Amino acid sequence: MSSPHDFDFFHGEWQVRNRRRTDFLDPDSAWEEFPATSRCWPLFDGAANVDEIDMPHLAAKGATLRLFDRESGQWSLNWASSHSGTLFPPVFGRFDGDRGEFHGDDTHDGKDVRVRFVWSDVSDTGARWEQAFSLDGGDTWLTNWVMEFTRVS
Repeated sequence: MSSPHDFDFFHGEWQVRNRRRTDFLDPDSAWEEFPATSRCWPLFDGAANVDEIDMPHLAAKGATLRLFDRESGQWSLNWASSHSGTLFPPVFGRFDGDRGEFHGDDTHDGKDVRVRFVWSDVSDTGARWEQAFSLDGGDTWLTNWVMEFTRVS
């Protein structure tokens, strides 16, 4: 069961290795890799947090606001991009052990997509996040972005 402290591991500063598809919907598209840095801090005694990621390769920054709903036991993850200046639709989900899975609906390149975020390999010194899109309501998934986080010492 999730708790308001599921993301406590993420507070602090991180080096990030990004690997993403050049076309999020094309399984044959190339992968590009680039570094980034990230910093996360808690809010609401741990039941929320904010992070900012700096991706110079993309000339962009992103921010995520995570909120824990004590009644449902679920998190909402809300992403914003400095490129668009918009807040994307949230994904919702929870942790089961050290793996968190979160789902939502969005559009990409004019197509409706189901979105999945997975947090895994969580430890005090590292974590993995991946994003996948589905065009068929979640029957099949195409992973299109992976971030590997390493704690800044």
